[in-house]
This record gives sequence, C-alpha cells and structure tokens, in this order.
Amino acid sequence: MNTTSTEVAAAAGREARGEFDVWRIREDFPVLRQTVHGKPLVYLDNAATTQKPRAVIAAIDRFYTADCSNVHRGVHLLSERATMAYEEARGKVRRFLNAASEREIIFVRGTTEAINLVAHSFGRPRLGPGDEVVLTHMEHHSNIVPWQLLCEEKGARLRVAPIDDRGELIFEEFERLLRPCTRIVAVAHVSNALGTVNPLRRIIEAAHARGIPVLVDGAQAAAHIRLDVQDLDCDFYAFSGHKLYGPSGIGVLYGKASWLEQMPPYQSGGDMIRTVSFEKTTFNELPYKFEAGTPNIAGAIGLGAAIDYLDSIGLEQAAAWEQELLAYATERVGAVPGVRLIGTAREKGAVLSFVMEGVHPHDIATVLDRQGVAVRAGHVCAQPVMERFGVPAIARASFAFYNTREEVDVLVTGLQKVREIFG
Repeated sequence: MNTTSTEVAAAAGREARGEFDVWRIREDFPVLRQTVHGKPLVYLDNAATTQKPRAVIAAIDRFYTADCSNVHRGVHLLSERATMAYEEARGKVRRFLNAASEREIIFVRGTTEAINLVAHSFGRPRLGPGDEVVLTHMEHHSNIVPWQLLCEEKGARLRVAPIDDRGELIFEEFERLLRPCTRIVAVAHVSNALGTVNPLRRIIEAAHARGIPVLVDGAQAAAHIRLDVQDLDCDFYAFSGHKLYGPSGIGVLYGKASWLEQMPPYQSGGDMIRTVSFEKTTFNELPYKFEAGTPNIAGAIGLGAAIDYLDSIGLEQAAAWEQELLAYATERVGAVPGVRLIGTAREKGAVLSFVMEGVHPHDIATVLDRQGVAVRAGHVCAQPVMERFGVPAIARASFAFYNTREEVDVLVTGLQKVREIFG
C-alpha cells in the first residue's frame, strides 16, 4: 500500500471531526480498559482473534441464565426458546452473506472445520489418481493441510499458484494451473500473513469457465468486507465467529445447496438423521445433515449478536476506518530504521507484517508486550509464505475498528525501544 503524508493528515482530520467515533465504540469492549505490565492495553492481534463487545457477552449470558436447553429436540418452553434463538442466528448469517437460503448455512466450529468438511464430503468422493487441487502460495495451514492429506490419500496432486514480491497472486500463472483434471480451487479471500486481498471475482470466474468449483477461506475477510456469496458466485465460503467479534468455537460453512445435497454427511450421530434402524439410516435435510450432535448453541447465538453489532456500527464505515489506520501504520512503522514490511499488495486488509534487521520477531513481540502492545510473532500458520519471503517468522500488527491512531503511535514507540535494546 502506497501512503502519502497528505493521506495520513486527511485521516487525522476525519478522526478529529468524529466521522467514525472510535472512542465511543471502545466503550463497548470491556477488555480494552485493562492495563498490561502497568501500561494501557494496545491490542493489535485482531487477525488471530477479535475482542468481544458487551452485546455479544450479554447474549451468551442471557442464553445460559434464562434459556439454556438443547435445540430441535424438546417440546418444553426452554427448548423452544433455545431453538428459536439458534435458528434466528442462522437467519442472521444468511442475511450477512446474502445466501439464497438458510439451508445453505451450516454451523461448524470454525473455518478449519468448514474446510475439512468440504475436503471430506466434497473432495473425497471426487478425487482420484491424476486429479488436482489448486491453492495459492499465501494460504493458511488450515487451507493447505486438509487438501494435502486428501491428495496423499487419493493419489491426487496439490498445485500451488505463485505470488510476487508484493504478495499478490500472479493471476496468469494461476490460470495456467486450471486444467481438466482440476477438481476444486481453494483460496483465501484475504491473506492472514500478508493482508493481500485476492481478486476473488476473477478467480471464481476463471475457475467456473472451466467447470471448477471454488472454496473461499474467508476467515480474514468476513469482519472487514461486505460479502455477497450470490454475487461472488463462490461454491463454498468459510469463516470463524471469533474473528468477527463473536465467540470462539463457532463458525460457518456456506455452500450452494446444489452441492450440499450431493455431499455425504461429514460426521454422524444425533440430529443429522431422519430415521435409524440397525439395517439402514436415512439422513436429515439441509443444513442439519451436517450438524451432528448438540451444537454450540451459545456460540451461534453469540455470533448472531456479533452480526447485529456490526450492522449497528456499519461494516463499511468500520472497514474504512481500519484502512485509514493501516495507511497511517504503514507509513510510521515503515519509517522505523531496520524495518522491512512483508506484504505490500496494492489492495490489503488491515494487516501489517514486518521484520526488523538483527532482531527475531519473538523478541520484538516480547519487548512490545512489556509496553502493553499485543502483536503476533512467528510463522502465523503460514510457513510457505515465510519461505517465499526468506524469513523464519514475522511480527504482525492487525487492526480492528476499535483501534486508534494513538495506539499506532505506541506501537512505533515500542519498536524504537526494540531498536534501542538490540542496537
């Protein structure tokens, strides 16, 4: 991202005019009020997980204190209320994604389980020797390992589209990998390590032109980009609640009903069945065919509350504020002596990854932690990206709409402290 001083000054002016009231919003997040090592918490690890607003905490508390019961099974009032709240959450997710039907919304534990579900239920029956799965070089481990294991099992081949020095997909090379033997494309919407926003529409159009379905890992996108799965025309879309200001242990797989109807169940047990005998079992309708056992009811309700909260503040306004923070941080962090930015795509999510000459990222994160600043350090579940850029690990600051320019300044001061300590 190229950022000018004029753009940074303009961002400061917009904040001063209160066009996005970040200070009011921060009041909704109790965790941000604490101190760490005697310093005010500066939480910049939002790509790993986001903090939770009171509305989400209250929704979960309300379920456990007033409505705690299993869903779909009981005729008593608590079960009816729990079922209603659970299914209302599914409806909120459908609207959030603009899916055609609630039948296309499957609750899972998170993005990882969603991808595994597609690999097992969609991929396993379709892959054989000589078939191929196409990924990109910027994928999270969760969108590599399931396909790798499946290809090893089936004698298929994993093909990887390269990225350039900015961290952008080399689209022409990606297109060359799409062949008659390609059974699925699995691609990140936004890279967790680089922040790169992939040209998703072009990717999907190119794959569909060859009859190839596309799964999108939306873990880093759902909280920052207005989604419309019908407009994108993706076949599967996965995201996690805990990166969307909701609770952990809940996520969503969107799948086109035409595919889901064909796919066998991923897990078996209660609630995913229609009839059971020792001779034969028949399966439930969508989406319940893929939701075996007691689900994470409170998690789904909390996710619904998180979507309501995002709607209340305006996802587009929040995303615009995050982009202003990213622009400001890119200029300020990039000016720290010895810092090298990793991932400079022209279109980025609110992720700033970097290394510092002569200092291991773990040491950077440790020093920053003593200043109250929480960042990520390590390979961030993207070891192929580290290899591509010739680094063992990175430090990563990732922003949410509750972060401020002042917090970016604290980050920069912390990096200067790192420089002082390590020379």
